[in-house]
Amino acid sequence: MAVHLRKLPPTIFQRFFRTETAGGSVLLLFGIAALALANSPLAAPYAGIWRTPLALGIANYSLSLTLHQWVNDGLMALFFLLVGLEIKRELVVGELASVRKATLPIACAIGGMIVPAVLYWIFNPIGFGARGWGIPIATDIAFALAALALIAPRGPTGARVFLTALAIVDDVGAVLVIATFYSQTIAWGALGIAGLLILVLFGFNAIGVHRLWPYLLVGVVLWYFVHQSGVHATVAGVALACAIPTRTRSNATQFSREARSVLDRFDQTESGDLIVLTSKGQQEALFALEYATQSVTAPILRLEHALHKFSAFVVMPLFAAANAGVTVALPIRHAKIAVGVLVGLVLGKPLGIMAAALLAVKSGVAKLPHAVSWTSLLGYAWLAGIGFTMSLFIAMLAFDETASVGAAKLGILAGSLAAGVAGAIALRIASGFRNDK
Repeated sequence: MAVHLRKLPPTIFQRFFRTETAGGSVLLLFGIAALALANSPLAAPYAGIWRTPLALGIANYSLSLTLHQWVNDGLMALFFLLVGLEIKRELVVGELASVRKATLPIACAIGGMIVPAVLYWIFNPIGFGARGWGIPIATDIAFALAALALIAPRGPTGARVFLTALAIVDDVGAVLVIATFYSQTIAWGALGIAGLLILVLFGFNAIGVHRLWPYLLVGVVLWYFVHQSGVHATVAGVALACAIPTRTRSNATQFSREARSVLDRFDQTESGDLIVLTSKGQQEALFALEYATQSVTAPILRLEHALHKFSAFVVMPLFAAANAGVTVALPIRHAKIAVGVLVGLVLGKPLGIMAAALLAVKSGVAKLPHAVSWTSLLGYAWLAGIGFTMSLFIAMLAFDETASVGAAKLGILAGSLAAGVAGAIALRIASGFRNDK
């Protein structure tokens, strides 16, 4: 007799990986479209759209920014909120929750940030171009995972987890760099109010507020004052994420007991026509089950789930459309910026990651993920050189609307493409070695 096993639902990591992979594909399409428009007869209207002013607010309390600024300062705050939630979850229960598990991705991320910055600095030691040292330090997690899915769809799970953890630690470094080195002159009054609002958010957490709307409401006000303070507004998203609770009102045993009781009541109140709308008892049971589900689901997971697809399919594609458009023509005086970014991503990332991994493994403080060889690790290190979203974001902060940003964008696009190709070759070679064995 044939036994049909019901397919298990995907795990949180599997859903995350699928979303990031699909989002990376959409991001690529929007980036290509922006690049094509910027080098077509439609270049002027394309640029003009993003300079359109848009004011939001009430009465005398309104904020007027260009559409480009709303995308980079507003929508990207949601992206950084999601980044912050992922970082916090990994620190609490994920791949960064223990020293043993976290050592390798943390070491590799640090090495993968320092070496690219140094290589960029070698090409741009002084002058305005020196501001761009932070551009090649970042990894685009969506693009990196999308490339990994295309290149090695059957690769070991440990490799995907390692690359994800590395990119998340990389994001921590990028956030710190943005907050420290790429913020404007500080308005201390507004920053003080932002600090008080952060205390309010952590106060919500301390007294056990589990509903998300109070955090989000205060978070909007926090974003405004962080924006007004001169610190980049996206930092508000990370600050809000840090305050979102990870605790739940009930545990797994309590939920299981309550859910079974509610389901029994649901069955007992069946009216006979199998239509829930005609059974008041079943309706009440469903609401009780919904409440029980919310009580066992951590607020951080609810918010992360709500933001994932919106970030992947709305925020990041719009960011790519607003920022990836660059004229291919490159003035000679800005060539060093492009070369510095390209070298940082293509050579700096793998050199820094591999050196850190070698040091951590040989010293005994970490070990390679299961089924990952040194050759395949080099491939993953090269994929970490795909810096698209975060690199573009830092480039805009470093050079604003000056001609230098165009050179930085060209370096990012060329470097990310070259890093992806190099990673694909390394992983194919590593796969061939495994097949030979």
